[in-house]
Amino acid sequence: MKLFHRILGEGPPLLILHGLFGSSDNWQTHARIFSQTHTVYLVDQRNHGHSPHAAEMNYDAMAHDLFELIAELGLRDIRLIGHSMGGKTIMRFAQQYGFLIDRMVVADMGVKAYPPHHEQVFQGLFSVDVTHCPSRKEAEERLSAFVSDSGTIQFLLKNLYWKEPGLLDWRFNLKVLFQERDHLMAALPVERIDTPSLFLTGGKSHYVPEADHASIREVIANVQFESMENAGHWLHAEDPERFIQHCLDYFKS
Repeated sequence: MKLFHRILGEGPPLLILHGLFGSSDNWQTHARIFSQTHTVYLVDQRNHGHSPHAAEMNYDAMAHDLFELIAELGLRDIRLIGHSMGGKTIMRFAQQYGFLIDRMVVADMGVKAYPPHHEQVFQGLFSVDVTHCPSRKEAEERLSAFVSDSGTIQFLLKNLYWKEPGLLDWRFNLKVLFQERDHLMAALPVERIDTPSLFLTGGKSHYVPEADHASIREVIANVQFESMENAGHWLHAEDPERFIQHCLDYFKS
């Protein structure tokens, strides 16, 4: 699959992968700073953003998508940042194609399986009948009946666009994301990763408690952990300056 991507800057290659319901658009501010020292590739994963839609949605497929992009671009010694779902994608990629990677940063995601926890979000998204929704404001009102956090609502609405005059649509493939959600919550295979890795976690997030560090070390031998104590799961958006500095310090080390 040919993934949509944006390229900024010059220097060692750095690819950034977003999480569930996200897109490369969410990382453009970060990319402008990273591009001062790196060639940054902002990637839309399958069924997200401007990348193609497909019925298959699992980490083997997404890791292979990433491999095809890197092969097409002729890259080696790459650096990777992946948030949440993107974090699991780059870990699965490292299990299969680690010889291509210099080092990687996994942002608030572990190797374990996670229980379903996006059900309210999915209900809210399905409540927006885009074929009969006359405005973004009405879409926001329908979402707010299921999702209480205003930041999450605005994050989701970034995916809503005018497909044609008078007709809204989601950029992500809502039907497939819902059908394949168990695959997205699944654990990684217990296969060794030798890639030097930094796990950046949100101190206010429940995704990667300290108790999970041992299971991560069973998979990744060369791993460091840093907690951003004042941030939650969207640590890169809540404290972008500190997040970027952690990444740059690690890439320099």
